[in-house]
Amino acid sequence: MTAPTELTWTLPHIVAGVMVLSLNAYVLLGGADFGGGVWDFFARGSKRDEQRALIAEAIGPIWEANHVWLILVVVLLFSCFPKAFAHLATELHVPITIMLVGVVLRGSAFTFRTYDSKQDAVQRRWGRVFSIASLLTPIILGVCLGTVASGGVPMRTPQEAAALTFAERFVQPWFSSLFPWAVGVLTLLLFAFLAASYLTVEAPEGPLREVFRRRAQQSQLALLITAAATLLVARVEHRLLFDGLTRGGTALVMHAVTALAAATSLWALSSRRFQIARLAAAAQASFILWGWAWTQFPWLLPPDRTITSLAAPRITLQFILGALGAGTVILLPSFVFLFRVFKRGETVFDEGHS
Repeated sequence: MTAPTELTWTLPHIVAGVMVLSLNAYVLLGGADFGGGVWDFFARGSKRDEQRALIAEAIGPIWEANHVWLILVVVLLFSCFPKAFAHLATELHVPITIMLVGVVLRGSAFTFRTYDSKQDAVQRRWGRVFSIASLLTPIILGVCLGTVASGGVPMRTPQEAAALTFAERFVQPWFSSLFPWAVGVLTLLLFAFLAASYLTVEAPEGPLREVFRRRAQQSQLALLITAAATLLVARVEHRLLFDGLTRGGTALVMHAVTALAAATSLWALSSRRFQIARLAAAAQASFILWGWAWTQFPWLLPPDRTITSLAAPRITLQFILGALGAGTVILLPSFVFLFRVFKRGETVFDEGHS
């Protein structure tokens, strides 16, 4: 994966861009929810219960709505790139199944912990399931993305596929290489960093806010170290991918703006400018995601299947984009209203009675 060879923007490229936008929204919103589960797992000390209560309060009202962005990515892949969807759903069905089980267990455990008995043993049981699923699912998501980005699931002829064993076809591509797992750990740390940065704003003034400030700083440092390690692994295992990540003016610009966002985040956390820290964390996560997307462009399934070669017929893409435009008119105002109700410190109902 070197510099892009398809420079003419077409309908397939627009749809692919919308998919990356949706994945970006999922990382910033749903990813932070997973990160909240990570900090729920590591809640310790005298402020343990307060930490978990704050996490539950922060993600509780809107967390299931955040999955709409991931669903949109899947629907667009299914509708606009059906061959790619069929191939990925087949070749990566093992990690995808694990990830889906994690999503279901996490949501179920969070709900049962909220409404089940408040006895300590019951709360610990559901809390353990919730936290472990929150740790596992982002890793597997990153493993899937890392496997695709490194060209681990090339499209084969039926004869070539039939000649492989189950392990060779469905396990080795994502389990025998270090790079997908490095991306998985990177994804987990990114989600944890986002959650801690967001929670510094959600937390009240005092010791609880300081807890999440320190965790944001610690996870940021761990994230930067892991990102550097992931680049080194790519250099050893996937030289073409490494060249795409490090060569060319666009790659250097992406690294520069990502580093600037990271530095801004660390400065804002140190100086306790938490709103700026939250914005910088979101920018850093976005630049990481778009850097990966640009590195992979124009390939949808590296190393040899482009976005245009796997796209559905033009009429299908036109209808999908039209439906997206109409849906956006409904979806975005709904999300804005949802956040205004649950994320400004008071509800519209409180205002009506004030």
